[in-house]
Amino acid sequence: MLDKIDRIQLTVADRKSAAANWQTLFGADVAREDDSAYLSAKRTIMSFGESEVELCQPDGAGRCADFLAERGEGLMTAGLSTSNIDGLVEHMAGLGVEPIWDGEQFYLPAEDHYGMPFVISPSLMRPRVGLVNFLYEVTNTLISDWSGAAAHFAGLFNLDATRFSAIGSERFGYKGTLTLFNPPERLDRIEISQVTNGTSAMGRWAAKRGDSLYMCYCETHDMGAFLDSLDANRARWTPRGESQEAEQHGLWVHPSATNGLLLGVSRTTFAWNWSGRPEIIHPTAGMGNREKIGA
Repeated sequence: MLDKIDRIQLTVADRKSAAANWQTLFGADVAREDDSAYLSAKRTIMSFGESEVELCQPDGAGRCADFLAERGEGLMTAGLSTSNIDGLVEHMAGLGVEPIWDGEQFYLPAEDHYGMPFVISPSLMRPRVGLVNFLYEVTNTLISDWSGAAAHFAGLFNLDATRFSAIGSERFGYKGTLTLFNPPERLDRIEISQVTNGTSAMGRWAAKRGDSLYMCYCETHDMGAFLDSLDANRARWTPRGESQEAEQHGLWVHPSATNGLLLGVSRTTFAWNWSGRPEIIHPTAGMGNREKIGA
């Protein structure tokens, strides 16, 4: 019953400064501004590819202020969308799950869902803005058994678990699954990752936060321009491959550059390499000027 990873919500100290940062780095643009009663926050909502990034600044005491005080700036909520929001609400009611409404969106609290705080929005078609195609993944990092989380989300969102794709990494120390919503048409999914190496970055995070929302992923249509922008603005990033100079396919942007968010990035179609359908990958799509490397 889910369509997309539609948005993320970041808690920020100054939404105007954060908006300028996202515009400079990624070509994101301000779509609108509003208030959230549930979060007790003022929001600047950025167009980020076809997705949205909500920059949430505390407006008095409440959830947003508590997050900022406890953790500093960072990723607060994972945003999903559905074209059948009434049907999803009815389905969850049958499971005894009560949505918490805030305007046209509703929230699901982290404590009931393996540490994952969700905001659910109606699906909308949007023009692509900036250097990104869209968000496609939010990551649930776990101390708990990953299979329990997978079954929970399959039931909660009425997902077909036969379409999920198993994952695991010795390099990053995890095992789990991708809860793909609609493969092979779209990459959108919740990554469920159970820590297998407590000394890895993910392992250290989970040791501190427990089952929780960890990071997100986006796709770019121009890896060259994306990396050029990061370098021009002295933003820290880690290549997927052996070196920054040779990178053509993917990277991670350090939270110091993105208001506390760990942002994974892959070029057009490349994420199918670890999403169960490597035959879909286009050999050069989205490389931009990085295609010339090694030619």
